[in-house]
Amino acid sequence: MTTLRGMTWEHPRGYDCQVAAAKEYARRTGVDVQWEYRSLQAFADEPIAGLAARYDLLVIDHPHVPLAAADGLLAPLDGAGHDEALAALTSDAVGNSHASYAHDGHQYGLATDSAAQVAVHRPDLLPTPPTDWDGVLELARDGRVLWPAKPIDAYSTLCTLAANRGTPVAAAPGRFLADDDAGVVLDLMHRLAERVPAWCLAANPIEVAEALSGDEQWAYVPLAYGYTNYSRLGFRSHRLKYVDIPAGPRGVAGSQLGGAGIAVSAYTQELDAARAYAIWLASPEVQTGVYYDAGGQPGYASSWDDDRLNEDSWDFFRGTRQTLEGAWVRPRTAGYMEFQDVVSPWVTAALRGELTDAELVRRANALAERLLGQR
Repeated sequence: MTTLRGMTWEHPRGYDCQVAAAKEYARRTGVDVQWEYRSLQAFADEPIAGLAARYDLLVIDHPHVPLAAADGLLAPLDGAGHDEALAALTSDAVGNSHASYAHDGHQYGLATDSAAQVAVHRPDLLPTPPTDWDGVLELARDGRVLWPAKPIDAYSTLCTLAANRGTPVAAAPGRFLADDDAGVVLDLMHRLAERVPAWCLAANPIEVAEALSGDEQWAYVPLAYGYTNYSRLGFRSHRLKYVDIPAGPRGVAGSQLGGAGIAVSAYTQELDAARAYAIWLASPEVQTGVYYDAGGQPGYASSWDDDRLNEDSWDFFRGTRQTLEGAWVRPRTAGYMEFQDVVSPWVTAALRGELTDAELVRRANALAERLLGQR
């Protein structure tokens, strides 16, 4: 029997769905795929090199792709007998999710999980959520808003707000943001931070969703990566409804694209088997079936348009589709992941008053000049 080892991340959306899919795949093909998981923070931060040396299949964050591809860590999925299936997936993409796993003319991953920062509310407590930032701040003054703002999520919010204004981070080589552009975004973030609980500055989207679904005080979150699990009946005591982000200068465009994709290690001894499994996992049959039913969050449009999935998830997919279609893709520069990792704690430090906004921008621009000077 062929055995493959896979590494994903710790959540039903990341792990349970993979285990269930692997069980079905073994039943059909006899190929055994054994999944392990790492934390959400490690999913965002951990270098691909060590994982690629130990696992055949990797669930990764798309900004890792350019550097991993350049270093020869990932096997291209194209040119190996699956090009017809890859073309169908390209046509089935949700926004730039599928394209975000391509680099230098090759496809290095499949967007088996599509996500961006979206808004979420408790309809039993807040039937009609705010649709713009003035409404968000007014609701926050009443003590009803949560917001995940630990470093990586605070940084993601900064990127979303900047892109929504038409001034995305690192739009020019070697530049973070102009002082004036950064100032407008950080001012809004400070006003929001002043109106949410202090613990939000150490919280991730899962922790905020747990609080929102279990507490009667909180009713709304303006920006957090969506988790369809919380919109399903019975997952928690209260269901959450996900909707498009608050409108800004560009409407609901500019949300930072997240999600996860399956990739194949260049070091695997079972290259054909690993590629075949990745293609199978991304297929509409699997994404709308066993993958979703076991807690997964599908990545392709055929699933996002599926009536059963939308009915089951309180219209999660249709309710956030506009945000996903207009999502912002992080720079494809090899040094970007290091840049993100270093700058993220500075953003939360600025929100805590431990670092001035001017110093944050100065440091970030200096780092961008060093790490993001080439395209």
